[in-house]
Amino acid sequence: MAKKKIDFKQMNKNQLKERLTELRKDLMKINSQRAIGTIPENPGNIKQVRRNIARVLTFMKQKSTQESIQEVKTEKK
Repeated sequence: MAKKKIDFKQMNKNQLKERLTELRKDLMKINSQRAIGTIPENPGNIKQVRRNIARVLTFMKQKSTQESIQEVKTEKK
């Protein structure tokens, strides 16, 4: 888990957006398998994908707030 956090921290906004779309597609695929009645390859993967989506969204939010804080600091100078 710690490795994933480091990976997300090193990504820029575009990479995070791409990763988010990949994760959402995976989640859609897993949910459709579940709805049809097919057993997913790894049932525990649903929880893991949902958490990774939340992680990516968290890092995206943190990066945007950091940028806005930096903009305010530069405006004050």
